[in-house]
Amino acid sequence: MAGKFSLVSIMGALLVLTILHDPIIVYAGQGVPEVALFTFGDSYYDAGNKAFLSKNKNPPQTLWPYGKSRDDPNGKFSDGYIVPDFIAEFMSIPNGIPPALKPGADLSRGASFAVADASILGAPAESMTLNQQVSKFRSMISTWSEDYIEKSLFMIYIGTEDYLNFTKTNPTADASAQQAFVTSVTNKLKTDIGLLYSLGASKFAVPMLAPLGCLPIVRQEYKTGNDCYEPLNDLAKQHNEKIGPLLNEYAKKPNGGFQFTVLDFYNAVIRRTRRSYNYRFYVANSSCCGVGTHNAYGCGMANVHSKLCEYQRSYFFFDGRHNTEKAQEEIAHLLYGANTNVIHPMTVRELIVFPAKENMREFWEPNKLSTRRRRSSRDYLDLSAYY
Repeated sequence: MAGKFSLVSIMGALLVLTILHDPIIVYAGQGVPEVALFTFGDSYYDAGNKAFLSKNKNPPQTLWPYGKSRDDPNGKFSDGYIVPDFIAEFMSIPNGIPPALKPGADLSRGASFAVADASILGAPAESMTLNQQVSKFRSMISTWSEDYIEKSLFMIYIGTEDYLNFTKTNPTADASAQQAFVTSVTNKLKTDIGLLYSLGASKFAVPMLAPLGCLPIVRQEYKTGNDCYEPLNDLAKQHNEKIGPLLNEYAKKPNGGFQFTVLDFYNAVIRRTRRSYNYRFYVANSSCCGVGTHNAYGCGMANVHSKLCEYQRSYFFFDGRHNTEKAQEEIAHLLYGANTNVIHPMTVRELIVFPAKENMREFWEPNKLSTRRRRSSRDYLDLSAYY
């Protein structure tokens, strides 16, 4: 038996050495159809729309140090690329997708309708609710063919503003009041997704909300030190529990062709804040740019003498609410190709290539993200000695 294993090991090593000697380059977009990417939501996905709605002609996100890593402050809330930029790159969309509100933009491969400060409920100042973003998409829908829209990817991340505002205005809300608010938010989210679906969209990627109580601005405002503010985390958890089931309802309709996937963004962030060194982040509870106990306020503001870290790639958060480009890239890779314990029921890549008009073969299952197991490294032949 030992002799057989040795032979297999040697053959495996030779295969590895052959591949390393003559590498095969596989591009991210290989085998992926040339379809569009549309994003909706808040500042996490805003490609620059907020700048067109702001009364301030030079809002902070259009000025350095935003865009620091690319030397290109262009209205995005990061030091460089945001998640949709990387997804667009994986989809072979040149130059990413433009903000929908930018005059004369090339919309041939999609657009960002997301706006900073957007919410699901209410009427945000100098922003748009998700419903208003969908209405904007409807007003521009003639730009794309029905078939193209049906095959394209729609990404939605929103809800942070709703829960931050609720917690500020209702600091003593009991469990029943919290539950009622979460239900109202998720019911409206379901309605707005249904509206997009009625307009021809059929492929949806909807990440769960992050642990909102772990944002540096929240830690700073609620004076929690190195701890997260758990009441906000609890609201995010309640919200996240409803995402999969509400999407299942659309996907299980006979001959509906509704397809979706959900990223467990909540636990992806938790892992990176609790075990930051494992992910090569050395600071995960404070921001790279800002002022205060967690450097969480005022990044880029003209009247604020904010601090700026020397090396942003060692930080998980760039400002008080948004991730660094390095963190955004990691999340994008999880969306596009992670295991089913992270994204379920399929990856974004699988979602894009899944035939349009067909019903899904798998659906969201409660606790599937945490219970589904993939082979561990011990299940495979260990060739580490040959690398």
